[in-house]
Amino acid sequence: MQNHDPKSRIYIIGAGFAGQTIAKEIKAKGIFGEVVAFLDDDPAKIGTRIEEVPVLGPIRDVVQLLRQTPADEALIAIPNASREKLKEIYSLLKKAGFTKIRILPGISQILEGDAHLILTRQIHPEDLLARTPVTINLSKSLEYLRGKRVLITGAGGSIGSELARQLLSGGAERLYLFGHGENSIYEIDHELRILQEEGVGEKATIVPVIGDLQDRDYMMFILKRLRAEVVFHCAAYKHVPMMEANPVAAIKNNVFGTKNLVDASLEAGTKRFVLISTDKTVEPISIYGASKKIAEEIVLQADGKSRAFMVVRFGNVLGSRGSIVPLFRNQILKGGPVTITHPEASRFFMTIPEAASLVLNAGGVGTGGTLYVLDMGEPLLIKDLAEQMIRFYGYEPEKEIPIVTIGLRKGEKVKESLWEATESIEPTGYPKINRILRNGHVMHNLPHLLESLKPICFLDPARPELYRNRRRLREILKQAIPTLEIPSDEPEY
Repeated sequence: MQNHDPKSRIYIIGAGFAGQTIAKEIKAKGIFGEVVAFLDDDPAKIGTRIEEVPVLGPIRDVVQLLRQTPADEALIAIPNASREKLKEIYSLLKKAGFTKIRILPGISQILEGDAHLILTRQIHPEDLLARTPVTINLSKSLEYLRGKRVLITGAGGSIGSELARQLLSGGAERLYLFGHGENSIYEIDHELRILQEEGVGEKATIVPVIGDLQDRDYMMFILKRLRAEVVFHCAAYKHVPMMEANPVAAIKNNVFGTKNLVDASLEAGTKRFVLISTDKTVEPISIYGASKKIAEEIVLQADGKSRAFMVVRFGNVLGSRGSIVPLFRNQILKGGPVTITHPEASRFFMTIPEAASLVLNAGGVGTGGTLYVLDMGEPLLIKDLAEQMIRFYGYEPEKEIPIVTIGLRKGEKVKESLWEATESIEPTGYPKINRILRNGHVMHNLPHLLESLKPICFLDPARPELYRNRRRLREILKQAIPTLEIPSDEPEY
C-alpha cells in the first residue's frame, strides 16, 4: 500500500474479520490515513462500533449519503464476495465519487482468514470480469510441499510469480525463483521478501536463480545443486504472433528448454514435476501451440514409478503480461480505438490467482503421466470483454471509445478448445480440475522428432544448411502435427 496521504479518510467495505484486521493495521501504522467507517450489509453489525469505528449500512443506502461527505478512499475487504457483488459495490462507489478504490484479493489468496494491508491493491477490470473463483483451502492443498525444496521456472512471469506468492504459505523449506530475466526475478524476489516482513506466509528461504533453460550443461549442473523435489515449469515464449515471426526460437526454448529441464530433473531425483500448458496445444495451427504440444509429450513420457510428472492445461489468464487486458487498458487510456481481431473471436479466461491456486492443487492431488485441464467455464467474446473494460474506465463503447476489427494475425484462431476430438475428459473429484483421457493419442516418434529438430536449433557442422532453416522446421513439425499451418510466404531463414 503506497503513496497514501496520512490524512486520507478511508471507508472499509466489509466489517468482517478481514476488514477489522486491516483497520487495526492502518491504525497501528498511523501513516496511511484514518478509517472513518465500515460499510456493511449485516443487520447485526449496522449501528455498532468496532474498535471505535462506526459500522454503517446497508451499503447501497450509505453510499448515496456519502456524496455529501468528503471521502478519499474505499477499500473493499470482502475476500469471498461474488463477482456480481463486487460489480455492484464498485458501481455504487464510483457513483458516490470515490476515485481511489482498493481491494483485498479473493479468498484463493487468503489463507485461514489471514488478511494483511500489504495484500491490498488498486482494483483492476479483471476483478470484475471473471467468474467467482472456486474456494480452495490452500493451506490444506499445499501440505505436499511442506518442508520441500520447490523450483519455479519463469518465476518472474504472471503465473510463475503468483505461484511464488501463494507458495509462501505452503511451508516450503526453500523457494527457488528461476528465470533468465534479471529484472523480473529481482522484482518477485523483492516483493516476496516484503510480504514476509509484513507477516504474510511462512518463513521459506527464498533463492533467486538466474539461468537459461536452453543451456543444457547449466541445467544439469544447477538442478543437482538445488536438489529441488518439486518443479513447476512455467517458463515459455508464449506470444503467438511473435513466435510465428521467430519459430526457431520458440522450438529451441519451449521444446529443448523443457527437455533440458526434464532431463536435469530426472538426474537430480525430482519427485514431482508440473508443466503449465495451454489450450493452444489443441490441434495447433501456430508454432507456439506446436512447441507446447511437444513439451506436453516430453513431460508425460518422462513419468515413472518413483516420480510424478504431469501437465496442467488451461486457457488465457486475465491481465497476464503481453495479453489482451493490458493491451485494451493502454488503448482505452489513450482514447482508443480498442482493436479486436475478429467479431466472433472468443477465449477461455480465468484470473491469475485462481489459475495458480488450481495448479498448486493439481500438483498435489495429481498422478504422474496424467494430463489435467482446468474447468475454464464458458468462453468469453473478445468484443464483450472490450466493451466491459471500456465501461470500467468510465466510457461508453463505440460512442466515446471506438472498437475496430483488424483481422486475425498469423497463428491465431477465432475460437479455442481445451481438448482435442480424440480426447475426452472426466472429473477428478476436485473442484474445477478435470483429467484428460488421451485415448491412445501419444506422440510415439518423439525421440526421432527431437533429433530431426536439433540441427535446426543447434549448429551441426556436418549439416550447416539446416541451421535456423525455418521452412524446414515447419515441414518437420507438420509431419508430426498435421494441423500446423505453413505460410506460403515463409522464408527459408
